[in-house]
Amino acid sequence: MNRFPLSHPTAARALARGLAFFAALCAWPLAATAQTDEIQVYTGELAAPGELSLTLHNNYTLQGGKTADLPGGVIPNHSLNGVPEFAYGLNDWCELGAYFFVYSRTADAHYLAQSAKLRATFAVPHADKRSFFYGVNFELSHNSLRWEEKHTSGEIRPIVGWRRGPVDFIVNPILDTSFNGLDQLDFAPAVRLAYNFSELWAGAVEHYADYGPLRHFLPADRQQQALFAVFDYNGKTGIEFGIGGGLNHATDKLVVKLMLSWPLNH
Repeated sequence: MNRFPLSHPTAARALARGLAFFAALCAWPLAATAQTDEIQVYTGELAAPGELSLTLHNNYTLQGGKTADLPGGVIPNHSLNGVPEFAYGLNDWCELGAYFFVYSRTADAHYLAQSAKLRATFAVPHADKRSFFYGVNFELSHNSLRWEEKHTSGEIRPIVGWRRGPVDFIVNPILDTSFNGLDQLDFAPAVRLAYNFSELWAGAVEHYADYGPLRHFLPADRQQQALFAVFDYNGKTGIEFGIGGGLNHATDKLVVKLMLSWPLNH
């Protein structure tokens, strides 16, 4: 991929526009997602065939719930949650991933190992070059019961996106499951609207929600609703930084996320 050097005047103008765009996003009313290790919208972009990469996911709840969602669980307020993710490009339409181990640092400085996950993502080849792109991600987790209610859980994450010029619109209509019946599938969609200032810099708004079981959505005041302002740098070290806060009392008020990624064998 061709990239603008930072000394290039086009890059300088793009950076200035990016910072202004990000500052404007931060002025929006914000929302945050429920406690999790990964706050991300999947874009359908895959590692190149044979490429191995590492992504470090971290999110920190600056202001959130002061009671745990589960008996013995992590209290969200002032907790750090994250996971290292290794990804391997199997071919131009499939990427395999492994997360281990999901970790938390609690407000009282305890460190906990929570779960491990495997995933397989299938997407139309070269999604980053297409005006319409699609795919699906399948995920399987083994959890500590202080992290989720069941030892085994999974995710089905369709990926549908449109691109027009510098603008991307991507939807992940996620279904979460604890393998306890189709009527218990949980609907937790994620949406991303991004503006790409250059091949290196992008700003985005991301919305995350959890409406509850498909058979009967939760009341509005118990649903998770989230809006993040996000800033991306797509250099050799990839950086994604976002900030969000809660739209209702069921959602943590202020969360920051940081993702760092590197190719390991290129």
